[in-house]
Amino acid sequence: MSRIPRRAPGELEPDERALYDAIAGGPRASGPQHFALTDERGALNGPFNALLLSPEIGGALQQVGSAVRFATGLSPRVREAAVLLVATAEGSVFERHAHEGVGRAAGLTEDELGAIRRGELPSSLADDELPPLRIVQALLAGDLDDETWAGDGAAVGARTVFELTTLVGYYRTLALQLRAFRADEV
Repeated sequence: MSRIPRRAPGELEPDERALYDAIAGGPRASGPQHFALTDERGALNGPFNALLLSPEIGGALQQVGSAVRFATGLSPRVREAAVLLVATAEGSVFERHAHEGVGRAAGLTEDELGAIRRGELPSSLADDELPPLRIVQALLAGDLDDETWAGDGAAVGARTVFELTTLVGYYRTLALQLRAFRADEV
């Protein structure tokens, strides 16, 4: 049971409603929906409800998340595999549920999703998909050591390493919030 109320749009203060509109009307809401962004009353699902608690911080976090999802140079397969590796490491039910659907749409197979659920890199990944995902695994283990930086980091470049560290940090933050507010459910 969630520790915070889930409020419908009509129950929100103006600054909360502005953030709600940015989330529910932004890029996450356009195109095919692979998970429900809102419930039947229009209340935000998953981590998005908690963002309304502090519209200034929630808005900044929402913008980071939108940039991670829609404005990086990561391929959709790599991005979704990276998100799912974080979800596995954090034990986040909501993130895994939401992003497995997005991952399937990005071309991840059931075998690949199964390997990622075990925290493994699928053997079927393309050669250019391995370096960024090995970086994600290193970050999830605690650091990007010099050997991984020199090999995989050099293969993808500093910009991609920056995008990956931001992705890992963002989805770890959401997983922590989902746990703290007891909202990590589907």
